Amino acid sequence: MTEQPAIQDLIPANHCFGCGPDNDLGLQIKSYWTGQDKSLCTFAPQPHHSAGPVQYINGGIIATVIDCHTICTAIADGYRQAGREVGTGDKIWYATGRLDVSYRAPAAIDKPVTLEATIVERSERKTLLHCELSSEGRLCATADVVAVRVPDGW
Repeated sequence: MTEQPAIQDLIPANHCFGCGPDNDLGLQIKSYWTGQDKSLCTFAPQPHHSAGPVQYINGGIIATVIDCHTICTAIADGYRQAGREVGTGDKIWYATGRLDVSYRAPAAIDKPVTLEATIVERSERKTLLHCELSSEGRLCATADVVAVRVPDGW
């Protein structure tokens, strides 16, 4: 069995700071389908991603990886709903309409974090997702995200 490519690596012209493979200075997260409406991302933070206390990940970095993981999941789902492989035919783009993050516990800077996104609801214009970010099996943040479909030229 061959491994599936990361969703981000299939999205054309993706220069996003958090998820864009075309952004050499970005976070370079990678997301993968794990089920019909579920995706997984593992992110290995670097020391310069720290909060004030250097042993924890900065909250903005946490929000960014959640945002990018869920939006890329919505994009991939948009292609699935259209019956196409990600990146084929006319581009499908989603943007963040709402990102509601609840921080529950600090996430260690020296351990990878795992993000699990679930599509809760979808319509033609919006996809609602829930995401959980964990470190060493401990839930550190949750988020509810509204991904809004935008035109290719946005």
